Amino acid sequence: MTLLIAVFAAVISTVIWYVKDSHNQMKVGTLALMFWGASLMWLCDAVFEFAELKEKFFHPAAAEVFNDFFLGISVVAVALVIWLVLLLIKDPRGVVRQALTKK
Repeated sequence: MTLLIAVFAAVISTVIWYVKDSHNQMKVGTLALMFWGASLMWLCDAVFEFAELKEKFFHPAAAEVFNDFFLGISVVAVALVIWLVLLLIKDPRGVVRQALTKK
């Protein structure tokens, strides 16, 4: 489940980057790379887990699926928070700087 969530997030952010943010002004490419890195990590995890469990890998318990779902969602949330902090630091449109200097 974590692999699926990470791959969906990676594909969606890559499509958004390709269509809307070709100059990488909003750093969507960085967000896509974070999601692709997480996808690669969970792909390796799935391969090793399959090597260990064999056919039991395809019949997980409901609690495992539920835990994996929340882990995937929390990793997507953490990546979005990191991306927002990066945007606030880089301030590509000058919004934060303008708000701080406004009197």
